[in-house]
Amino acid sequence: MHKFCVFVYNMEKIEKPGRLYRLFKMYLRFVHDKIYYKKTDCVNGEVIPPDGTPLLIVSNHQNCLNDPLGILFAFRDRKPNFITRADVFAVSPIADKFLRSIGLLPAFRLDYEGMGALDKNEATFRVSEQALIDGKTVMMFPEAGHQDKRWLGTFSFGYTKMAFEAAEMAEFKKDVIILPACNHYSNYFGLQNRFLVKFGTPISLQPYYELYKSKPRTAQREVNKLVREQISGLMLDIRDLDNYSAIDFIRLTYGEEYARSQGIHPEDLPNRLLSDKELVARLDAARVANQGQMDEIYSDARLLRQGLEEMGITDAQLRKSPNPLLVGLQWLVMLLLLPLWILSWWPSLPIYFIPMSIFKAKMKDPMFEGTLLYGSAVLFTIPLFSLLTLLVVGFQVGWIVALVYVALFPLLMLFCWEYACWIKKAVRSLRCLLKSDSVNRLKRMRADLYKRLDYILKK
Repeated sequence: MHKFCVFVYNMEKIEKPGRLYRLFKMYLRFVHDKIYYKKTDCVNGEVIPPDGTPLLIVSNHQNCLNDPLGILFAFRDRKPNFITRADVFAVSPIADKFLRSIGLLPAFRLDYEGMGALDKNEATFRVSEQALIDGKTVMMFPEAGHQDKRWLGTFSFGYTKMAFEAAEMAEFKKDVIILPACNHYSNYFGLQNRFLVKFGTPISLQPYYELYKSKPRTAQREVNKLVREQISGLMLDIRDLDNYSAIDFIRLTYGEEYARSQGIHPEDLPNRLLSDKELVARLDAARVANQGQMDEIYSDARLLRQGLEEMGITDAQLRKSPNPLLVGLQWLVMLLLLPLWILSWWPSLPIYFIPMSIFKAKMKDPMFEGTLLYGSAVLFTIPLFSLLTLLVVGFQVGWIVALVYVALFPLLMLFCWEYACWIKKAVRSLRCLLKSDSVNRLKRMRADLYKRLDYILKK
């Protein structure tokens, strides 16, 4: 009982965002929005109920800690509390304190933590239910696990049980609101990608209170069905898992031209998501109408993807043949910028190179890469490297120079990453020039595939 009371106290303490929390959130948001991601978008943020409303956010789960952080930064005033897998809290005492400080609460799983998980979860659920009654915000990921696939997994009923039990604890005098949401990424891995959080239509539980009193499981199933349908409609939910790799490849490659044909810029993530959803729906419909023809298309798409991977080039480079003069100019510019790149290595070590060199070999789940990069950079390496640089350069050169150098860290980090991307592009372009026969073969495969896709999708 004593432990439970302490847990409740800590939860209350976390729930009240003070000045220190707001400053820390500003720092987290800066690293998240300006360094880690190239662009972040929030769609339908206006539907978020006003502060004081018992609010349960339910979202898909695709990218470990990046998912709750994306939701967190969509809220300006409210401080969501997130229920997530308990094993991430066990990494270290520092990790435990950090996760709790940004509003995360542990969910214990039977297959990982054993039979004791159920008792531990009861404490988490009671705290969360009380938070809802108090008009606060809680978030859950009912898929339980995450995956690097753009599809919606099976939902557990834990979140509906929590929502209705909170309403029951309040004697059904408060309307508990469930807000469906989705996280969407241009790419799961690396830096400077684009991120989108999108909210659906708030679902009031009040119309289900009477049903819940007599048939609680039926009420939970009906609400779960509504929530799941909304989230599936918000996200890119590829249902044809047998052909997932081919469909996703077509979406990434042919999908660019498909988006442009609709007047959508491929890097406009909110509208690109809508375009991709439409494309996938039309591919599914085409397969229902002509399964044999679509199976051939999917087979050829997999072959094209394999060919590109073996060549070490991208579809974008295949689409646009590299000009030898421009490739040479590209290498010359990179050579001229090499000193600046070397200078940018020092501030870039903490955010990417050091964490990856230390931990990547130990990561069993590649989806933890983003969490590792962001968490280690925010908590340890960026502050330590900034302080170390400030002291060394300050004493050796001067404090003004040291302050200017540290202030330029974000720009230098971004330059270092972009330069590394330029090198990769230049190497791939050189491969295209040196292996022209193989490139031309892949171009013919691509042209044939796109011609058949155009014919089928434009019927």
